[in-house]
Amino acid sequence: MPVIAPMPAARPTRVPQQRNGVEDVAAAGTTVDHLTETYRAHYRSLLGLAALLLDDTASCEDVVQEAFIRVHSARKRVRDPEKTLAYLRQTVVNLSRSALRRRILGLKLLSKPMPDMASAEEGAYDQLERDSLIKAMKGLQRRQREVLVLRYFADMTEAQVAETLGISLGSVKAYGSRGIAALRTAMEAPA
Repeated sequence: MPVIAPMPAARPTRVPQQRNGVEDVAAAGTTVDHLTETYRAHYRSLLGLAALLLDDTASCEDVVQEAFIRVHSARKRVRDPEKTLAYLRQTVVNLSRSALRRRILGLKLLSKPMPDMASAEEGAYDQLERDSLIKAMKGLQRRQREVLVLRYFADMTEAQVAETLGISLGSVKAYGSRGIAALRTAMEAPA
């Protein structure tokens, strides 16, 4: 089990003073001894919490260690020693979120592998197919072409297409269905 090197015992932030007969004492924060005891008692449960949020043991251990280091550094701000465990749990959750964010960002930034290059024949065939599709699209009625272009090439929903063209949702469906049928017929016909 990893160990945090203890720091010298924390001193109170203010010394008790008498003012008008009332003793003024400020909380000293969480002591190193209390933090060490918390570490011994709750390390495994915090590790389990991190394991529920992360997927590998090394990251879990790193997160829990970092949480103890941060709480140790900020122990004067934890006024109530009874809240140390809650503070540690929240720190573990926040550090786990950060670790996941860094991982996701790293995956997004990874370079994508280059696709296999198509042969010249495949490229020529794709070009012919595109040309025949464009020719078939030009042969459609204006509204059918507009609906199909907005629906499938602009990736709009039927409701968005209806709103854009100023027609009803039923008209969008009808023009789309007839347009696809006309495209299928035109594409299957010998050139």
